[in-house]
Amino acid sequence: MNFERNSSQPITLQKPPESIPGFSMMKRKAEKQQAAAPVSAFAARKARMQQTQTVIVTEKAAHAESTTEPPSKRPRRSLEETQPQPRQDAQKQVAKRGTVKAPKVTQTTVRNGTRTVRTRKIEDVVADGSGNQSLSEESEEDVLEENAAVMAAPETEDGYESPVDTPALAMEFPLSKTRLNKSNIVYSDEHTLCVRIREKMSMVIIGHYDLWVKRGVVSLMGAKLHPSPRVYRVYAPSTHSLPVIKCVSGVDGAAEVEFRSCHSGIYRLRDLSHLYQRIWNGANTPADKLSLKHVEQSTTRTFSVLHTSADDPLKRHLRPLHLEKQWSAAIKTLSQRAGRLQVLVCGPKSSGKSTFSRYLLNHLLSPAPQTESNYYNTDGVAFLDLDPGQPEFSPMGQVYLAHLRSPVFGPPFTHPSLNNNRDGAIIRAHHIGATSPKEDPDHYVLAATNLMEHYRALLATYPQCPLIINYPGWIFGLGLEVATYLVRSLGLSDVVYMSDKGPMEVVEPLRQAAGTARTPLTILPSQPTEFVSRSSAQLRAMQMQSYFHMSQPKELNQPVWLEKPVFKTRPFHVRYKGPNQGIHGIMVLGSQIGPDLLADSLEGSVLGVVAVESPNALPTPPDNQPSTEEKELTGRNEDVDIEMTSNPDDSTQPISTSTSPIPTLTSQTTPTKENLPYLLPPPGTGTSTPLHPSSSTSLGLALIHSINPTNNTIALSTPIPPSRLRQSLEQGHALVLVRGMVDNPNWAVSEGYVSAKAAERRARRALKSGSAGDGDDEGREDRAGQEAALARAKERVRRAKNAPFLTVVEDHGRRRQDEVERERRGGLWKLRKKAVVEEESEVGY
Repeated sequence: MNFERNSSQPITLQKPPESIPGFSMMKRKAEKQQAAAPVSAFAARKARMQQTQTVIVTEKAAHAESTTEPPSKRPRRSLEETQPQPRQDAQKQVAKRGTVKAPKVTQTTVRNGTRTVRTRKIEDVVADGSGNQSLSEESEEDVLEENAAVMAAPETEDGYESPVDTPALAMEFPLSKTRLNKSNIVYSDEHTLCVRIREKMSMVIIGHYDLWVKRGVVSLMGAKLHPSPRVYRVYAPSTHSLPVIKCVSGVDGAAEVEFRSCHSGIYRLRDLSHLYQRIWNGANTPADKLSLKHVEQSTTRTFSVLHTSADDPLKRHLRPLHLEKQWSAAIKTLSQRAGRLQVLVCGPKSSGKSTFSRYLLNHLLSPAPQTESNYYNTDGVAFLDLDPGQPEFSPMGQVYLAHLRSPVFGPPFTHPSLNNNRDGAIIRAHHIGATSPKEDPDHYVLAATNLMEHYRALLATYPQCPLIINYPGWIFGLGLEVATYLVRSLGLSDVVYMSDKGPMEVVEPLRQAAGTARTPLTILPSQPTEFVSRSSAQLRAMQMQSYFHMSQPKELNQPVWLEKPVFKTRPFHVRYKGPNQGIHGIMVLGSQIGPDLLADSLEGSVLGVVAVESPNALPTPPDNQPSTEEKELTGRNEDVDIEMTSNPDDSTQPISTSTSPIPTLTSQTTPTKENLPYLLPPPGTGTSTPLHPSSSTSLGLALIHSINPTNNTIALSTPIPPSRLRQSLEQGHALVLVRGMVDNPNWAVSEGYVSAKAAERRARRALKSGSAGDGDDEGREDRAGQEAALARAKERVRRAKNAPFLTVVEDHGRRRQDEVERERRGGLWKLRKKAVVEEESEVGY
């Protein structure tokens, strides 16, 4: 993935442009080219720089195309665009089919109604965007702490994800068709809102909430929800297009839906990472104020109703999540296959594969009454996720088979794992150790084939369970060969390709493979999101952070998130040597690490926890039976336990020495100077052979705190349930830690500092809010306590700066203030898919 930095900012000159030699001739030439065909300002500036090596401010900005963002309605102009203009220019402001042209870019800056002209140096120039300056209480100061300065980008070559270089237009974009009023609000309080939605009308809500359909039928992200006692948890952050709640049919022409605030704790992650800030609802919107008229003014819910994007107090780039008509028709056709459905969804990256798969999944899991159709899903849906870079129900670096029983409403970082047996569970997973399968295609194909075998075994229990396979955007070169092999060998019922623009060198091999397998191929138009507020790498970091902070209490049906930094939590201590050994081997994928450097490379890294089920999973299968000494060693591991288990009285199952991989694994490991059981690659290869998927399975990920060679223990944090680890050990499996090539956990390193800064902000707010009541003795005591709390918070920030692998760079100068201003007004990322590839190395994640 390539990131393009700001390279096309409008800049001012130290002398008037008329004094530049050749200016008149260049001006006439530029006007002649513009009359012939419209060109972007970026291209014009680039041509002029090549001729005169002098940058000149252009007269017109690039055309901002918004036709790819549904619905194709004419956006309203923002307040800052309502400057007096000639009538002809005003008519040209809005183009056909929702295309909006940017107003003329000048050297003036408008602030608080005052028009000023300023000449600045190149490094001080910032493209001013439009937007409201008012922010909520937490976002005003949180923006100052953001570490990702993103801007807008001109439409250049296709295929990369980059920050944008031109300011995004602040437009009033319609979101909901239903405007709240006294007639459609059934009841409301500080926690609940019940509304009537008329047929064919819709609502858009930002935040997280519980949804209960009381009357009528509503659609949400592909699922049709009927009246029932079931309450659905919905997550609608600003990082993704907002889900639309639409009334399909109602009683007396309307459906009655109740929205209720929920406190899962996911919003607390904003105190641990800048990426989680400003993604939920902020201050109350006009619709919220109407429904909270009879309660205190400061009351807020965990959700907010939005009629247009202008209602958002944080002035973010919000768009509704609408579905293409061809997508809807394809989902309806595929769902008619019922339990016989086995579909592979593939296509270029950023083409909408995950969105389409999620819509199809929810549609198949809709709890519709049996009278509505001939098919009623009681066996759930199997979801085979082959995308290790952006998985749906798992952290990155894994492929897995999941069995879902309930629709899901939210982006992947709101469900990074499945530990709730009521909603779904992971049947089997394999650790790839990378965000792209091109690192080891052979192991990737073996893992996919093994997961497909487990799906066929699942059909013995759930014969009417359909299958959805999500293939990654690795669709060119070797990735195309893997895709065609899967199409020919998996026995699918359908193949869906998510791009009607080809390229033909991809579509034709898929068509031939589908024809050989007698499988229909459906080609759908891509529906990418034009602008997003987080890049793919940032979304992966959010999902990993959510994975390590999520917990699933047994007494609750929904997960909760803990706000304590992961390195501040009490780790689990697992022995890697001795009679109660819990870790039996350590493997490194990719570039090998010397035994003397192994311990240093493991501390602070994320590793996969893989259970080895039989010796056949090891790179070198045993030729002979285990010796007597090995059998005795295996017998000692019958009572194997790790210190994370809290119930040592659990009985263990007898272990078969003929199938236990522990003796063979012990014979193949080489102890390091810390006695770590290092599983070295075969001599002369230099690369470790991954564990065979047929005899191994991934249990999850673990973050290594430290290694103590004195007592031979590893301190680690992992969301894997201790019962699952204990069960695997009781079955005679060997646990191996696999270090792959996933992204470094930078989010974990910075959690302590971000948390300390959040505590300091809270202390400052408490001191500021209590400054008015310090006239009496009690007020002075309270103020003294608040000042002491602020001093402790400052000391905590000072200590957090000294964390290992952390460097805090504070820049309060003019450039940083300009960057913060630009971020506040809507720093966005622009996603574009690549249709034609020259080299395979250009395709990635």
